[in-house]
Amino acid sequence: MELYPLKVFLTVVTEKSFSRAAEKLMRTQPAISLAISKLEADLNEKLLDRSGKNLVVTDAGRIVLEYARRFENLGSGLENALAELRDNSAGRLIIGANESTALYLLKHISQYRRRYPKVKVQIRRSLSSKIPSEIIDGDLEMGIINYDPDDDRLAAHTIFTDHLSFVVSPQHRFAALEEVPITELGMETFIAHNVLSPYRALVLREFQKWKVPLNMDVEMPTVETIRKLVQRNEGVAFLPRMCVEQELQQGTLKEIRVKEMQMERKVRLLYPAKRGLSHAAKAFLELVAEEEKKA
Repeated sequence: MELYPLKVFLTVVTEKSFSRAAEKLMRTQPAISLAISKLEADLNEKLLDRSGKNLVVTDAGRIVLEYARRFENLGSGLENALAELRDNSAGRLIIGANESTALYLLKHISQYRRRYPKVKVQIRRSLSSKIPSEIIDGDLEMGIINYDPDDDRLAAHTIFTDHLSFVVSPQHRFAALEEVPITELGMETFIAHNVLSPYRALVLREFQKWKVPLNMDVEMPTVETIRKLVQRNEGVAFLPRMCVEQELQQGTLKEIRVKEMQMERKVRLLYPAKRGLSHAAKAFLELVAEEEKKA
């Protein structure tokens, strides 16, 4: 199969438009339509439903889209490898991370950019639960997660040890306290993150263990929205300490210890155990190791 029609298909889906895809690929719109039609004919599958106002990717189209992205990543890998042969300081570093774990990379990325200014750095937003499989499949070279993947195909390096922080508004009834027992939390409204994670499961288990009701009446898609609701005293939350450090320093949030819930959170840099790393990734791993020795 030719790779160009896959590139066209990926661009059409990404841009959600044949005309915008044509502009991006510097082709005519009929040429783009012809490439998609040829791909559908070669695969004997309908990939895009164009009957409505918006393009809809079919089930077969979603499968082809996944492989098109893999081919694109392989192409980028080839470009990186050739660039590194010509200039050891060139290349691209791509790291998968979710909203909260990306924060733990800020210090390392700043130092890496100062040392290797020619390397392009991209932090790709990914679900933490999918990062291990994305690395194994070659879609990512490195990733940041906050749990043990327990897979011998992967190697992990702890870059930060954090903990889940129970936070409330300065106007909350607990704000003047240093510590509360978990039994006092049964009447609270918890603002929860609607992304499943090992730490959400851990919080649920602890409340079940102590037979305390956990009222998660509000769920939000981002840590930022959770912080804002807690600041407005609309509820309380468990959040990674790193994600609320600035608010705690400014006094817009208060951290209260929960006696029965000391939940350590190890943040790990994940990479393939056996597959070779690019020069850019090796250099990042070396920098992380250096920082750990200084700590």
